[in-house]
Amino acid sequence: MNREQLFDIANAWFESKNWKPFPFQTQTWTAFLQGKHGVLNAPTGSGKTYALWLPIVLDYIKKNSDYKTKHKPGLKAIWITPLRALSVEIKQAAERVADDLGTQLTVGIRTGDTTSSERSRQKTKMPDLLVTTPESMQLMLASKGYDAVFKNCSAIIVDEWHELLGTKRGVQVELALSRLKTVAPKMRIWGISATIGNLQQAMDVLLGPNSEALGNSVMIRAHINKRINVISVLPEKMDAYPWRGHMGLHLIHEVAKIIKKSRTTLVFTNVRSACEIWFQALLDKYPEFAGDMAMHHGSISRETRQWVEQAIRDEQLRAVVCTSSLDLGVDFAPVETVIQIGGPKGVARFLQRAGRSGHRPGQESNIYFLATHAIELAEASALRRAVKETVVEDRVPYLNSWDVLVQYLVTLAVSDGFYPDEIFNEVKSTFCFQGMNEDDWQFCLNFITRGSQSLQAYDEYKKVEIEADGKFKVNSKAVALRHRMQMGTIVGDATMTVKFLGGGYIGTIEEWFVSKMNPGDVFIFAGRKLELHRVKNTEVIVRRADPVAKARHATWMGGRLTLSAQMSELLREELYAANTDNMSKEMHALAPMFTRQRKESIVPNSDEFLIETFKTREGYHAIFYPFEGRYVHEALASLMAYRISLLAPISFSLAYNDYGFELLSDQEIDMQQVLDNNLFTPQHLHHDLQASLNATEMARRKFRDIAVIAGLVFTGYPGKVVKTKHLQSSSQLIFEVFRDYEPDNLLFQQAYRETFEHQLEEGRLILALERIQQQAIIWKQCQKPTPFSFPIITDRLRERLSSETLAERIKKMTASYMK
Repeated sequence: MNREQLFDIANAWFESKNWKPFPFQTQTWTAFLQGKHGVLNAPTGSGKTYALWLPIVLDYIKKNSDYKTKHKPGLKAIWITPLRALSVEIKQAAERVADDLGTQLTVGIRTGDTTSSERSRQKTKMPDLLVTTPESMQLMLASKGYDAVFKNCSAIIVDEWHELLGTKRGVQVELALSRLKTVAPKMRIWGISATIGNLQQAMDVLLGPNSEALGNSVMIRAHINKRINVISVLPEKMDAYPWRGHMGLHLIHEVAKIIKKSRTTLVFTNVRSACEIWFQALLDKYPEFAGDMAMHHGSISRETRQWVEQAIRDEQLRAVVCTSSLDLGVDFAPVETVIQIGGPKGVARFLQRAGRSGHRPGQESNIYFLATHAIELAEASALRRAVKETVVEDRVPYLNSWDVLVQYLVTLAVSDGFYPDEIFNEVKSTFCFQGMNEDDWQFCLNFITRGSQSLQAYDEYKKVEIEADGKFKVNSKAVALRHRMQMGTIVGDATMTVKFLGGGYIGTIEEWFVSKMNPGDVFIFAGRKLELHRVKNTEVIVRRADPVAKARHATWMGGRLTLSAQMSELLREELYAANTDNMSKEMHALAPMFTRQRKESIVPNSDEFLIETFKTREGYHAIFYPFEGRYVHEALASLMAYRISLLAPISFSLAYNDYGFELLSDQEIDMQQVLDNNLFTPQHLHHDLQASLNATEMARRKFRDIAVIAGLVFTGYPGKVVKTKHLQSSSQLIFEVFRDYEPDNLLFQQAYRETFEHQLEEGRLILALERIQQQAIIWKQCQKPTPFSFPIITDRLRERLSSETLAERIKKMTASYMK
């Protein structure tokens, strides 16, 4: 068949669905059928999935004129998705195309949720079209004879590429593609991305910066002006203070009104604990929602999550309270409305969530923003402008992730083995390892065969053997088993399964939370009140608790989100506009707060940097307002405390949020001395950060994750998971061995590099200091805490007080401030 005939088939199929293809879809079909690689950039809900499944099936039809009567089994295309939750929807889309066009193509899923029986079937007979994840892709590469499985694969699609770029899972994909280019030389590589700033770099990373694929590639952008309506949830009467209702629950009645007038609503929270709290609060206030509302986050059982996803599609639910587990790609047509609780901290994340509503070409997306305290309304205003001006964050790709490379090399050695010279060229062709030299490569080879210089006396680190012909191979079944059990790059705190006493799996909670509980204690998890019966191995056995029993919500150790660089800049611009007539409705709503702020201090302009000092019964407070995000402020707080202590002996307790940071001491800071000594200089920054933050301790904690990925420590077998504290102590011991005897070890150096580059965002910190140096520093000596300072103070108090105690404390602080 020629291209015109194939397009006739495609257009006829679209017409049968009462659809009309967009130009970007037909452009993608053309490029794919011409054998090109590429990246497709299109907004969520615009039909990206069919832009690539359709040409994959058309390509099969083109190559097999007898496709309706004869079927040639074997893997023909792979679709990599970052979230398991997306796999069912993607599979259904592929089946819709393949079945409607009369092919006999089979579609399968291979993720962590795939049953062992299904995986066994796939070993003997792979589906024609496979939906999988980066981790499962690596597991396939760890299977013997994988080259025969992949050799006739004609396409690999990496969905939501922006979500993988800038993560170690993205590095996994880069390495897998480097191998598949050799094994399946006719394979076309395509990435799909909805929201990303550095699109050209994203394509370079996907295809390889100097690869042949890049020379035969195309970037296709969809020019679809999808309307996104950003609506701020404002109370009828705007309070003058920013500290009220730090979870946003004071606006729960407004949320209920939105839910009641929409067909289906997704209520997004940023963390799992907030998801649990909001779900329970809505049920308590509105018991009529029972049966019409559900919860969805990554720690709830797979069966429950899948039921919730299908119930949304079938319009059985009025509302779902969820986290990022429903951020991406899932096609929930009935969803009319999205509510975002608290600042999403990034434009891309906000756009992704907005796109869950109106997830059809031509439909509008409606997203309500509920600020959990007043200053977050400035974030709502900033997000509205970002949506209008299409400002989206860049994703910074990883470089030299040696832990992922070491894991990958063992993966290849577990399957059929590898010859270093061949694999070196493949690895070096990736973006992540383009700067790798022969010494770096030799370190990695030595590491997997001898455990590196300082560990070569221990047999447990000698995983890979070098055979007579020079092939690197794992011959130990125990080593292979342990490697397959631990494959992946997502390292979290140890989890324990929650089960009812009479049987029935509920989900997983983290070991540290369980360690603080005793039998008889009651906690709320997955929307249920549960009483702890006993802990047995890695199982938390529970029974249903008395409905009126006092309970605490399950919490997780996952770090808080921080403002992206773009969001920080937008937020500053909104706050600077508070001194002008050019204000949004959200900023107008904040007028009472700004009035209070100006009474005690100022609202800074773009050329001003604000410092506030005041005294309370807690001590002497110094609050700094860079508006640069939590991670930058964490580093800045430690840096300033260290530099001030060099001027005079003084100790501080530190607090920080996305707007600023606090230094609290029992003695007054000589602020004039701080200003006279130019303590905001970026000079000697790296040295001062290392001295102020105890960078060794931070790197030691970071090394735990690196050690797990590189296989230096083993997380345990199913049902016998190694406790977090044991993992930490084991990795710390190895860290200290490297520090004392092998300081040039690449994994040891990586721990420091990742601490500064990714955790502390040293690059952003330098830019922030340079900006502050250009501003006039305004020091305000205040009589009491200001509205700007309250979110920072309450963040510090939250670390020490329960929610109930904190609410009472804030109430008293507010009352005293009103006097």
